[in-house]
Amino acid sequence: QVQLVESGGGLVQAGGSLSISCAASGRTFNSYNMAWFRQAPGKEREEREFVAVISRSGVGTYYADSVKGRFTISRDNSKNTVYLQMNSLKPEDTAVYYCAAAGNFYGSNSERYGSWGQGTQVTVSS
Repeated sequence: QVQLVESGGGLVQAGGSLSISCAASGRTFNSYNMAWFRQAPGKEREEREFVAVISRSGVGTYYADSVKGRFTISRDNSKNTVYLQMNSLKPEDTAVYYCAAAGNFYGSNSERYGSWGQGTQVTVSS
């Protein structure tokens, strides 16, 4: 298991940008595919929405259609950190954003991710 801590959330106006980060503990960060999920207000944990995933090396990325072209996931394995750059934010992007790690899975199924952070709140005002 890897320990994950998100940071960088906050309040931003619609159309603005925000970058959030997720720092991982341990020496095996580069053995995990890393993903971002989000949980909108009023939604249950089981309803967390996939946002993006990045492969161990950082070469492969995959995005939900709802964020494609606006969000960019990246990672720095030397810093054990994964990032999510969010541009052209919309009120419907308001959610708690979670990073997650999977050792042998690359995709959008939240049940396949074994390690989760505590989340960071992103609020987009209209």
